[in-house]
Amino acid sequence: MAKTDLSEQDICSKFILPAITKAGWDLQNQIREQFSFTAGRIIVKGKTVVRGERKRADFILFHKSNFPIAIIEAKDNNHSVGAGMQQALNYAEALDIPFVYSSNGNAFLEHSRLSKEGKKEQEISLNNFPSPAELYKRYLELKNISSKTQEIIEQDYFQELSGKEPRYFQQVAINRTVEAIANGAKKILLVMATGTGKTYTAFQIIWRLWKLKTKKRILFLVDRNILADQAIINDFKHFGDKMVKIHNRKIDKAYEIYLALYQGITGIEEERNIFKQFSPDFF
Repeated sequence: MAKTDLSEQDICSKFILPAITKAGWDLQNQIREQFSFTAGRIIVKGKTVVRGERKRADFILFHKSNFPIAIIEAKDNNHSVGAGMQQALNYAEALDIPFVYSSNGNAFLEHSRLSKEGKKEQEISLNNFPSPAELYKRYLELKNISSKTQEIIEQDYFQELSGKEPRYFQQVAINRTVEAIANGAKKILLVMATGTGKTYTAFQIIWRLWKLKTKKRILFLVDRNILADQAIINDFKHFGDKMVKIHNRKIDKAYEIYLALYQGITGIEEERNIFKQFSPDFF
Protein backbone atom coordinates (compact mmCIF):
# COMPACT_ATOMS: atom_id res chain seq x y z
CA MET A 1 0.00 0.00 0.00
CA ALA A 2 1.33 3.43 -0.92
CA LYS A 3 2.00 5.90 1.90
CA THR A 4 -0.51 8.30 0.34
CA ASP A 5 -3.23 5.68 0.88
CA LEU A 6 -2.60 5.50 4.63
CA SER A 7 -4.82 7.26 7.16
CA GLU A 8 -3.57 9.84 9.63
CA GLN A 9 -3.66 7.20 12.36
CA ASP A 10 -1.55 4.87 10.19
CA ILE A 11 1.00 7.65 9.73
CA CYS A 12 1.13 8.06 13.51
CA SER A 13 1.58 4.37 14.30
CA LYS A 14 3.81 3.32 11.37
CA PHE A 15 6.11 6.33 11.01
CA ILE A 16 5.91 8.96 13.76
CA LEU A 17 5.78 6.70 16.82
CA PRO A 18 8.69 4.49 15.64
CA ALA A 19 10.74 7.62 14.90
CA ILE A 20 10.34 9.11 18.38
CA THR A 21 10.84 5.83 20.24
CA LYS A 22 13.98 5.22 18.18
CA ALA A 23 15.21 8.63 19.36
CA GLY A 24 14.97 7.39 22.94
CA TRP A 25 11.57 8.58 24.13
CA ASP A 26 10.05 6.16 26.64
CA LEU A 27 6.69 4.88 25.42
CA GLN A 28 5.33 4.28 28.93
CA ASN A 29 6.51 7.39 30.75
CA GLN A 30 7.26 10.14 28.23
CA ILE A 31 4.86 9.71 25.31
CA ARG A 32 1.13 10.49 25.49
CA GLU A 33 -0.87 9.73 22.36
CA GLN A 34 -4.22 11.30 21.47
CA PHE A 35 -3.86 13.60 24.46
CA SER A 36 -7.15 15.39 25.26
CA PHE A 37 -6.68 18.48 27.37
CA THR A 38 -10.11 20.15 27.24
CA ALA A 39 -13.56 18.68 27.75
CA GLY A 40 -14.96 20.76 24.90
CA ARG A 41 -16.73 24.11 24.89
CA ILE A 42 -20.24 24.10 26.41
CA ILE A 43 -22.77 25.06 23.74
CA VAL A 44 -26.27 26.15 24.75
CA LYS A 45 -29.04 25.94 22.15
CA GLY A 46 -32.38 26.83 23.69
CA LYS A 47 -32.92 24.26 26.42
CA THR A 48 -30.28 21.92 25.04
CA VAL A 49 -26.72 21.90 26.37
CA VAL A 50 -24.02 19.99 24.50
CA ARG A 51 -20.25 19.75 24.52
CA GLY A 52 -18.20 20.92 21.57
CA GLU A 53 -15.23 19.04 20.21
CA ARG A 54 -12.36 18.33 22.58
CA LYS A 55 -8.93 19.74 21.90
CA ARG A 56 -6.69 16.74 21.37
CA ALA A 57 -3.03 16.58 20.43
CA ASP A 58 -1.68 13.60 18.49
CA PHE A 59 1.45 13.34 20.65
CA ILE A 60 2.73 15.11 23.74
CA LEU A 61 6.30 14.34 24.83
CA PHE A 62 7.20 14.85 28.48
CA HIS A 63 10.61 15.54 30.00
CA LYS A 64 8.97 14.64 33.33
CA SER A 65 5.37 14.04 34.33
CA ASN A 66 4.93 17.71 35.22
CA PHE A 67 6.80 19.07 32.21
CA PRO A 68 5.51 18.67 28.64
CA ILE A 69 8.38 19.67 26.36
CA ALA A 70 7.21 18.86 22.82
CA ILE A 71 4.01 18.45 20.84
CA ILE A 72 3.54 16.66 17.49
CA GLU A 73 0.61 17.06 15.12
CA ALA A 74 0.23 14.52 12.34
CA LYS A 75 -1.42 14.71 8.93
CA ASP A 76 -1.84 12.03 6.30
CA ASN A 77 0.70 11.84 3.49
CA ASN A 78 -1.46 13.80 1.08
CA HIS A 79 -0.62 16.89 3.12
CA SER A 80 2.68 18.75 3.31
CA VAL A 81 5.06 18.09 6.19
CA GLY A 82 4.10 21.40 7.81
CA ALA A 83 0.34 21.18 7.33
CA GLY A 84 -0.30 20.52 11.03
CA MET A 85 1.98 23.27 12.31
CA GLN A 86 -0.60 26.00 12.94
CA GLN A 87 -2.83 23.65 14.89
CA ALA A 88 0.18 22.41 16.85
CA LEU A 89 1.24 26.00 17.63
CA ASN A 90 -2.23 26.81 18.95
CA TYR A 91 -2.14 23.79 21.24
CA ALA A 92 1.45 24.53 22.29
CA GLU A 93 0.47 28.05 23.35
CA ALA A 94 -2.36 26.74 25.53
CA LEU A 95 -0.14 24.06 27.07
CA ASP A 96 2.99 26.25 27.26
CA ILE A 97 5.07 23.72 25.31
CA PRO A 98 8.38 25.01 23.90
CA PHE A 99 9.05 22.68 20.94
CA VAL A 100 6.45 22.10 18.25
CA TYR A 101 6.42 19.55 15.42
CA SER A 102 4.32 18.72 12.40
CA SER A 103 4.69 15.58 10.29
CA ASN A 104 3.13 13.78 7.35
CA GLY A 105 5.22 10.63 7.74
CA ASN A 106 8.02 11.83 5.43
CA ALA A 107 9.83 14.15 7.85
CA PHE A 108 9.27 16.55 10.74
CA LEU A 109 8.95 20.31 10.63
CA GLU A 110 10.27 21.69 13.92
CA HIS A 111 9.37 25.07 15.42
CA SER A 112 11.09 26.44 18.53
CA ARG A 113 8.87 28.83 20.49
CA LEU A 114 11.86 29.84 22.61
CA SER A 115 14.16 30.99 19.80
CA LYS A 116 14.37 34.79 19.68
CA GLU A 117 17.07 35.05 17.05
CA GLY A 118 17.96 33.09 13.96
CA LYS A 119 15.94 30.31 12.40
CA LYS A 120 12.88 29.22 14.34
CA GLU A 121 11.84 26.44 11.98
CA GLN A 122 13.71 23.62 10.33
CA GLU A 123 12.84 20.37 8.62
CA ILE A 124 14.42 17.22 10.03
CA SER A 125 14.31 13.65 8.80
CA LEU A 126 12.43 10.88 10.58
CA ASN A 127 15.76 9.39 11.66
CA ASN A 128 16.98 12.62 13.27
CA PHE A 129 14.26 13.41 15.79
CA PRO A 130 15.97 14.82 18.92
CA SER A 131 16.43 12.61 21.98
CA PRO A 132 14.94 13.58 25.39
CA ALA A 133 18.36 14.66 26.67
CA GLU A 134 19.09 16.72 23.55
CA LEU A 135 15.75 18.53 23.64
CA TYR A 136 16.01 19.30 27.34
CA LYS A 137 19.56 20.61 26.92
CA ARG A 138 18.33 22.96 24.21
CA TYR A 139 15.49 24.08 26.49
CA LEU A 140 17.92 24.94 29.30
CA GLU A 141 20.23 26.80 26.94
CA LEU A 142 17.48 28.79 25.21
CA LYS A 143 15.98 29.87 28.54
CA ASN A 144 19.41 30.43 30.10
CA ILE A 145 18.48 28.35 33.15
CA SER A 146 21.13 27.99 35.83
CA SER A 147 21.85 24.74 37.67
CA LYS A 148 20.16 26.12 40.81
CA THR A 149 17.01 27.06 38.91
CA GLN A 150 17.06 23.71 37.14
CA GLU A 151 17.02 21.84 40.45
CA ILE A 152 13.93 23.76 41.57
CA ILE A 153 11.91 23.45 38.37
CA GLU A 154 12.60 19.71 38.24
CA GLN A 155 11.05 19.09 41.67
CA ASP A 156 8.01 16.82 41.21
CA TYR A 157 4.42 17.59 42.05
CA PHE A 158 2.75 15.89 44.96
CA GLN A 159 1.58 12.58 43.50
CA GLU A 160 -1.97 11.68 44.51
CA LEU A 161 -2.66 7.99 45.11
CA SER A 162 -5.96 8.50 43.30
CA GLY A 163 -4.05 9.53 40.18
CA LYS A 164 -5.31 13.11 40.33
CA GLU A 165 -2.97 15.52 38.58
CA PRO A 166 -3.10 19.21 37.66
CA ARG A 167 -5.24 20.14 34.68
CA TYR A 168 -3.39 21.71 31.78
CA PHE A 169 -4.01 25.34 32.81
CA GLN A 170 -3.12 24.55 36.43
CA GLN A 171 0.08 22.90 35.24
CA VAL A 172 1.00 26.02 33.26
CA ALA A 173 0.29 28.25 36.27
CA ILE A 174 2.31 26.03 38.63
CA ASN A 175 5.31 25.66 36.33
CA ARG A 176 5.49 29.35 35.45
CA THR A 177 5.19 30.43 39.08
CA VAL A 178 7.81 27.97 40.34
CA GLU A 179 10.22 28.99 37.58
CA ALA A 180 9.71 32.70 38.30
CA ILE A 181 10.41 32.17 42.00
CA ALA A 182 13.43 30.01 41.16
CA ASN A 183 14.73 32.91 39.07
CA GLY A 184 14.44 35.29 42.01
CA ALA A 185 11.02 36.91 41.51
CA LYS A 186 9.70 38.34 44.78
CA LYS A 187 6.19 39.37 43.73
CA ILE A 188 3.98 37.34 41.40
CA LEU A 189 0.29 37.89 40.62
CA LEU A 190 -1.49 34.74 39.50
CA VAL A 191 -5.07 35.34 38.33
CA MET A 192 -7.48 32.40 38.07
CA ALA A 193 -11.25 32.35 37.67
CA THR A 194 -13.73 30.98 40.19
CA GLY A 195 -13.89 27.19 40.11
CA THR A 196 -10.50 26.65 38.44
CA GLY A 197 -8.81 25.13 41.50
CA LYS A 198 -6.85 28.02 42.98
CA THR A 199 -6.25 26.29 46.32
CA TYR A 200 -5.06 23.08 44.64
CA THR A 201 -2.79 25.11 42.35
CA ALA A 202 -1.40 27.00 45.36
CA PHE A 203 -0.81 23.72 47.19
CA GLN A 204 1.21 22.26 44.31
CA ILE A 205 3.32 25.44 44.04
CA ILE A 206 3.96 25.41 47.77
CA TRP A 207 4.69 21.67 47.81
CA ARG A 208 7.42 21.92 45.18
CA LEU A 209 9.10 24.92 46.82
CA TRP A 210 8.78 23.48 50.34
CA LYS A 211 9.83 19.94 49.47
CA LEU A 212 13.14 21.14 48.07
CA LYS A 213 13.53 23.60 50.98
CA THR A 214 13.66 26.49 48.53
CA LYS A 215 11.18 28.14 50.87
CA LYS A 216 11.36 26.88 54.44
CA ARG A 217 8.29 28.68 55.78
CA ILE A 218 5.09 29.46 53.93
CA LEU A 219 2.22 31.78 54.87
CA PHE A 220 -1.13 31.10 53.16
CA LEU A 221 -3.67 33.89 53.67
CA VAL A 222 -7.44 33.77 53.09
CA ASP A 223 -10.29 36.15 53.88
CA ARG A 224 -12.63 33.65 55.59
CA ASN A 225 -12.07 30.97 58.19
CA ILE A 226 -13.97 28.39 56.17
CA LEU A 227 -11.47 28.71 53.32
CA ALA A 228 -8.56 27.98 55.65
CA ASP A 229 -10.43 25.03 57.18
CA GLN A 230 -11.28 23.60 53.75
CA ALA A 231 -7.65 23.88 52.65
CA ILE A 232 -6.44 22.08 55.79
CA ILE A 233 -8.98 19.26 55.39
CA ASN A 234 -8.53 18.84 51.64
CA ASP A 235 -5.57 19.95 49.50
CA PHE A 236 -3.21 21.00 52.28
CA LYS A 237 -3.74 17.88 54.40
CA HIS A 238 -0.57 16.35 52.94
CA PHE A 239 1.56 18.80 54.95
CA GLY A 240 0.43 16.95 58.06
CA ASP A 241 2.03 18.05 61.33
CA LYS A 242 4.17 20.65 59.55
CA MET A 243 1.09 22.85 59.17
CA VAL A 244 -0.86 25.03 61.59
CA LYS A 245 -3.73 27.49 61.43
CA ILE A 246 -3.10 30.74 63.27
CA HIS A 247 -6.23 31.48 65.26
CA ASN A 248 -5.14 33.10 68.49
CA ARG A 249 -2.64 35.60 69.80
CA LYS A 250 -0.07 33.02 70.90
CA ILE A 251 1.90 31.69 67.93
CA ASP A 252 4.02 28.54 67.88
CA LYS A 253 6.95 29.24 65.54
CA ALA A 254 7.97 25.58 65.18
CA TYR A 255 5.76 24.95 62.14
CA GLU A 256 6.61 25.38 58.45
CA ILE A 257 3.22 25.95 56.80
CA TYR A 258 0.96 28.61 58.32
CA LEU A 259 -2.63 29.41 57.35
CA ALA A 260 -4.35 32.55 58.59
CA LEU A 261 -6.82 35.33 57.85
CA TYR A 262 -5.32 38.32 56.09
CA GLN A 263 -7.22 40.50 58.58
CA GLY A 264 -4.53 39.48 61.07
CA ILE A 265 -2.05 41.53 59.07
CA THR A 266 -4.32 44.43 58.17
CA GLY A 267 -5.93 44.90 61.59
CA ILE A 268 -6.14 48.56 62.49
CA GLU A 269 -5.83 47.88 66.17
CA GLU A 270 -2.26 47.03 67.11
CA GLU A 271 -3.29 44.15 69.38
CA ARG A 272 -5.14 42.48 66.49
CA ASN A 273 -2.04 42.35 64.33
CA ILE A 274 -0.75 38.98 65.53
CA PHE A 275 1.96 38.98 62.88
CA LYS A 276 3.94 41.52 64.87
CA GLN A 277 5.26 38.43 66.68
CA PHE A 278 7.15 37.33 63.56
CA SER A 279 10.45 38.80 62.47
CA PRO A 280 10.43 40.45 59.00
CA ASP A 281 12.39 37.55 57.48
CA PHE A 282 10.46 34.72 59.16
CA PHE A 283 8.49 33.85 56.01
